[in-house]
Amino acid sequence: MFKKMMIVSALGLGLTGSTLAIAADSSGSTKASSTTTATPAFMSPAWAKELCTAWNNNQTLTEKLAGSWIKNNGGKGYKVMEIYDSSMKSTPPVQLEIAAKDGKAECTYGGAIKVADLNYNYDYKMWATTHDWHHMGSPAMAMMFGRLNFKGPKMEAMENMGPFSEFLKLIKKVPATVPAS
Repeated sequence: MFKKMMIVSALGLGLTGSTLAIAADSSGSTKASSTTTATPAFMSPAWAKELCTAWNNNQTLTEKLAGSWIKNNGGKGYKVMEIYDSSMKSTPPVQLEIAAKDGKAECTYGGAIKVADLNYNYDYKMWATTHDWHHMGSPAMAMMFGRLNFKGPKMEAMENMGPFSEFLKLIKKVPATVPAS
């Protein structure tokens, strides 16, 4: 059977982004390879679970945020980070829950919204467009130029710009498919 390989930009942002190969047969239907797992959609609960795993594999996030940042949780034992893509209007936000575990700031949940009412004294909400999520530089510059929108404890965030820069890098590194706009 004749197969064509189509290269699809996983980020939908041009040739400099990551790419995902999808096999298409002569009828035009696509099939995922049986040797690979399906790449989750950007900002989906499955993608958030992968982001949570990536957080836990990032030494800067788990160690640098294990002090006063993780302790500022309102007594509930974890912080909530809600993120969404403002250009994907029909896609609901996703959440990460970060808790102190074995002296580290560990992501204990990544998925669909569990906590509806965030307290911005210790929880975070961040949003940007698909393009901006994947071309994010430093958090301070992104906020200053309006590429990253943010609600939460601003002073705490400013004190932790280094780790938050690592978090923003993870968002664009976790593999995802992006719907055509």
